[in-house]
Amino acid sequence: MSPVFPMLTVLTMFYYMCLRRRAMTATRGEMMNSHRTIVSNSRTSPLNAEVVQYAKEVVDFSSHYGSENSMSYTMWNLAGVPNVFPSSGDFTQTAVFRTYGTWWDQCPSASLPFKRTPPNFQSQDYVELTFEQQVYPTAVHVLETYHPGAVIRILACSANPYSPSPPAEVRWETLWSERPTKVNASQARQFKPCIKQINFPTNLIRLEINSSLLDYYTELDAVVLHGMKDKPLLSLKTSLIDMNDLDDDDYEDKDGCGMDSLNKKFNSAALREGPNNGYFDKLPYELIQLILNHLTLPDLCRLAQTCKLLNQHCCDPLQYIHLNLQPYWAKVNDTSLEFLQTRCTLVQWLNLSWTGNRGFISVAGFSSHFLNETCLEVISEMCPNLQDLNLSSCDKLPPQAFNHIAKLCSLKRLILYRTKVEQTALLSILNFCSELQHLSLGSCVMIEDYDVIASMIGAKCKKLRTLDLWRCKNITENGIAELASGCPLLEELDLGWCPTLQSSTGCFTKLARQLPNLQKLFLTANRSVCDTDIEELASNCTRLRQLDILGTRMVSPASLRKLLESCKDLCLLDVSFCSQIDNRSVLELNASFPKVFIKKSFTQ
Repeated sequence: MSPVFPMLTVLTMFYYMCLRRRAMTATRGEMMNSHRTIVSNSRTSPLNAEVVQYAKEVVDFSSHYGSENSMSYTMWNLAGVPNVFPSSGDFTQTAVFRTYGTWWDQCPSASLPFKRTPPNFQSQDYVELTFEQQVYPTAVHVLETYHPGAVIRILACSANPYSPSPPAEVRWETLWSERPTKVNASQARQFKPCIKQINFPTNLIRLEINSSLLDYYTELDAVVLHGMKDKPLLSLKTSLIDMNDLDDDDYEDKDGCGMDSLNKKFNSAALREGPNNGYFDKLPYELIQLILNHLTLPDLCRLAQTCKLLNQHCCDPLQYIHLNLQPYWAKVNDTSLEFLQTRCTLVQWLNLSWTGNRGFISVAGFSSHFLNETCLEVISEMCPNLQDLNLSSCDKLPPQAFNHIAKLCSLKRLILYRTKVEQTALLSILNFCSELQHLSLGSCVMIEDYDVIASMIGAKCKKLRTLDLWRCKNITENGIAELASGCPLLEELDLGWCPTLQSSTGCFTKLARQLPNLQKLFLTANRSVCDTDIEELASNCTRLRQLDILGTRMVSPASLRKLLESCKDLCLLDVSFCSQIDNRSVLELNASFPKVFIKKSFTQ
């Protein structure tokens, strides 16, 4: 062998030892800088062009301000190209949700929060939109024209609503989410959040809304979906790891916290002598129940798998008196329903809002297709003690399904907003559910004669505290008289957009004189409300906290001043589009009564 090769070998080893020594003595910052210089981040250009499309149609939503038989302020305005944008202001051609701010949480009809609601679930409303083509989303733009900032989550669905065959699997993926934040401007904007990449194409997008921080209704004009028809190439990130960062010292047991030390502790005699359930059996049963009451539903289900004792506690029906499945709407399926079935024998509050859509729950899962007649039949039989039932916007339920609600005689709260409940079924419910304290019949377009319904409410529902008749089309002064005389405990009454009520009949005066406990009264868009009505409220309803007289032409600043002086608890006064109330009058009233939020909007 030539003597050159041993010499080269020795030199090579010496050179390597010098490099290693230099690396060992270098500062951490030098090593990190060296590490960063060898990280490559190369992105190849996509081979397919980007598709930009507006929503084709609105397929589902939780609420809207407008009427079911109109296009003004309805969610259907989100379909197609913009109607208003980039203009700012209050326009009827936009999509507007039913509520805003915290006013609805401060009125008598507000329900107590469900236990175990995850703190990160803050969605109040939603709308689902379909698009013509399935794409891999690269951007979602929301055109907001008035009081922006309500969108807090954007999701994409793997199911294609236009596919003739049902999907084998339905997945919802969050593209973007954020906690509610205050936007200190009411002007129009194009909201362009930075969305994450997903590995399936979609043409079904869902916006979730929280309007609690808004000063007025948010208005949305259109939604634009950007995406690729073919799956884009992901970023190629290659990192060559510096071996010196993986020094042997990093794996040594320090301060007795290594695996050997932990194993010794786990194998100690003292630990083996303790019970397998961690001494929980020494605690009173009631105390364990109280501790578990603070867990979310998924955590409760996980804990049930740890030991027999905790399984017994986690499966106790007392833990499921309040059952809220709304935060898990995208994950509730047949298995989860079967898992919960035996635990719900004592349920009193049940929230199934937003669950069961897009094929998650099959016929076998709830004895039938989710939220149809058989579903309500099962609820009425399995939950005889149910006190709170919210069927808001369940507009797919057939009219005959509502007959089963009459079996729930313990009901105290019933929300039928935007359902197809008919008069016969509703009369039966009112006849048997005499414990009702809160009733919502807003936008129930199938009811033929609201005077008959009002008469039954006055005769049977003596404990009623709140009543929502938003956009009922045919109630008259006769129905109002029955309500006022039969329900003296009423604290909240929503008669917004009820065109058949006229102040000249004395109906509003009668309300004021016979319902002294009123705290919230909405007479929205009733142009006949006059100074006499306001003065009667000032004289008789001194507990009033919220009053909406949007659109009236016959109320003067002088009568409003009397009202504000008399009703010390008044916190919300909406006088938008009231022709006699100008901007100067509002400023003067604001100066005199700074604690009252006086809302004044003008026509565009």
